Amino acid sequence: MKWWRSPIWLLQLATGAKSFADNPILGSPTLNRLGLHVWRLRTAHAFARSRRSRLAHLVAPNLREEFDRHGFVVIPDFLPAEEFHSLQTAMLSSELPTRSHQQGDTITRRVSVGPEMLSRFPQLSDMLTTPLWTGLMAYVASTRSKPLYYLQTILGGVTEGPADPQLKLHADTFHPSLKAWYFLTDVPEDGRPLTYVAGSHRLSPERIAWERRRSMEVLASGDALSRRGSLRISTEELGDLGLPLPTSFAVPANTLVVADTCGFHARADSDRPTTRVELWAYCRRTPFVPWTAGGILSWNPIAARRGEWLTSMLDWLDRKDFKKQHWTPDGLRRAIEPGVTPAAGSESVPIRDRHLPDSRAA
Repeated sequence: MKWWRSPIWLLQLATGAKSFADNPILGSPTLNRLGLHVWRLRTAHAFARSRRSRLAHLVAPNLREEFDRHGFVVIPDFLPAEEFHSLQTAMLSSELPTRSHQQGDTITRRVSVGPEMLSRFPQLSDMLTTPLWTGLMAYVASTRSKPLYYLQTILGGVTEGPADPQLKLHADTFHPSLKAWYFLTDVPEDGRPLTYVAGSHRLSPERIAWERRRSMEVLASGDALSRRGSLRISTEELGDLGLPLPTSFAVPANTLVVADTCGFHARADSDRPTTRVELWAYCRRTPFVPWTAGGILSWNPIAARRGEWLTSMLDWLDRKDFKKQHWTPDGLRRAIEPGVTPAAGSESVPIRDRHLPDSRAA
């Protein structure tokens, strides 16, 4: 064990670091038995509640109540039909510089939304700056930090590999965070829809006890992704936590789903190859801060380029053998293109046990 990293491990206690495997302090069964993980969990959620209370005025009461109750908000027909058709046609028919990544039998393609893309698709730029959109993103993320945006295509069951690890119900991390999906194509019941366990974003006594137990045992018995801080849960355990079965978002195009991904969610399975295209948003801010301001990274000239800069940085780290870049260049592609063999260098993530989340509505 590289104990010279101890100062870094200690500093990470005050950040969003989540990996039990990479930080022996975060992963210590003894410290977690004494309450370390639960303390971080409770503290992060308390900060998020405080920040959200100061952002509540940005969201209509009915949407705020829906989120507070379920952990997600669903808005069908987000854009007027004519505006949506124009945006959908433009984005699905354009060839764009794409990156791809394979997990199990699923390939995900992404195009970072940067200044050039926003200039090319002014309908997209207009949508991302509407008060409804920005207010909802800020409230769910508990910060005014601007999300990262990607045009994302999920090609499920299109290649050889083990089960997609995203089929297992999981929480992304221990603290409140945002993901949003604005669907550019219809998502049928057998189209590997997003599923989410309503109410699982809240810290009930049962959830806290489950988190404590998992934090003590995960290094000994957890799968690889759980050990790295994205804890998996089975549908059989949900009842013990007082939670319902997952809600399935089999929705038409032009539907926006915004969720707190510290709640349990997954991708449903299918018995056929599927294609799903969406605008995908992601925001996971440092949890242990009281302020809601986004800082310099949310300044427009910088915020729009963060995704591109992040990709370039990971490319550099990969060339220097510091960190593997899992998202490999895949050429110019249209988002709606069917699945093909993944780009060289894509990596499958094995899991020990295949688990298919129940996708029935809660």
